[in-house]
Amino acid sequence: MEDMTGMLTPKERDLACEALDIALSLGADKARVTLNKSLMDLYGTLDGELDKVSHCLDRSLGVSLFVDGRFGTFSTNRLDRTQLRSFLKESTEVVRMLAPDPCRDLPDPSRTEKGATAGDELGLVDPEYSRMTPDRRLSLALEASVTGKYRSEGLISEEGELSDSVFDTMIVDTNGLNCRHTETSFEYGVEMTVLGTEGEKISGYWWDAAPRLDDLKIKGCGDIAFRRATARFNPRTVPSGRYSMVVDNECSTKLVTPLLNALGAYSLQQKNSFMMDSLDKKLFPDWMTIEDRPRSVGETGGRLFDSEGVAALQVPVIERGVVKEYFVNTYMAAKMGIAPTVEDVTRPALLPGHDPSSQLKSYDMEGILEMMGDGILVTGFNGGNSNTATGDFSFGVEGFLFKDGKIVHPVREMLVTGNLLTLWNNLAASGDDYRLCKSKLIPTLAFRNVDFSA
Repeated sequence: MEDMTGMLTPKERDLACEALDIALSLGADKARVTLNKSLMDLYGTLDGELDKVSHCLDRSLGVSLFVDGRFGTFSTNRLDRTQLRSFLKESTEVVRMLAPDPCRDLPDPSRTEKGATAGDELGLVDPEYSRMTPDRRLSLALEASVTGKYRSEGLISEEGELSDSVFDTMIVDTNGLNCRHTETSFEYGVEMTVLGTEGEKISGYWWDAAPRLDDLKIKGCGDIAFRRATARFNPRTVPSGRYSMVVDNECSTKLVTPLLNALGAYSLQQKNSFMMDSLDKKLFPDWMTIEDRPRSVGETGGRLFDSEGVAALQVPVIERGVVKEYFVNTYMAAKMGIAPTVEDVTRPALLPGHDPSSQLKSYDMEGILEMMGDGILVTGFNGGNSNTATGDFSFGVEGFLFKDGKIVHPVREMLVTGNLLTLWNNLAASGDDYRLCKSKLIPTLAFRNVDFSA
């Protein structure tokens, strides 16, 4: 793999391995070292002109120490060899003062990733990153602006940000683990603020991201953001009641994340999860399946291992409505007396599906709106919360009323309330239009019988 500015150097990687030897020499029984390094450049524009420039380099070394049955984690950004030894000596002394914790341990070597040695096994490093220059960044940022196109159509301001970054991480431990993950990322986002028909300011936002520059869809972001803003003109109040709800793929992750969090061992062990004792139980409709796809080549969010170095695998999380996976790291497995998996879902994908009693012509938003007939299309969530123990939720939403599968008009902000298990059991359809620029591949969703209040 080509060396690029912002990536871990051989000297830094050697120092991470040396930190293990130092920790053992100071009395640690076991140790894990995580070395992270990242570099980001950002060019911001305002109304088609350069507004700000940012350059950020970050580097840190984290160490987990297992000493005499005790455990502690520490971090430093000073990678001088002499200072590192002093840091590890002080850290070891602190761990010795802590209470014993017999559940703490490194993962069994049979579970750890063996194939991530170079860092770019998933094809997430774009050589084009090394050819990014200040002039090229500026040119791309300015070319993305569409201020001139909409200046006469009520545009108040256009704020754009173009960024490129590289992230490099390495994990080693005293059980022989040595794995590395490297990725580049290119991102562009723009907010368009327009003057509404009643003199109010209305904003719309759109963005895209990709590991490779050629896959970044910069052109068109401003147009989409402008259309999303102007589409919100003249919202009307809709009576409170039960409606069919369609949630677009830009914000549908909001409803999936609480499900995944509830399957985490920390929530389960604390009995703070509405998914208690759910493993291998059918809690959702037959047409609902979520897979974890961490090993997808060349796609945002791909990763071969978790923060312990445990190999991430493609597995069903929920399969045809049945819960198939808990997320359990080494510590929580020992604490709960269950088998470990990985610490968290990496790249969940909600697969296309629909209630077979309904007619669906296509799995995009147009087809789903037509299938649902009448209801409310949610295009954004504005605050709110969900109860991790009960699954009860209350979210502020914005969006549009639709009838006969067609959008009629925007609605004033409303509140949607209910219980997540009940909501997901009213799932009518999930699309095939998830956005690849996101780490969670969640498409357009449709639910029946959802409570809305004005």
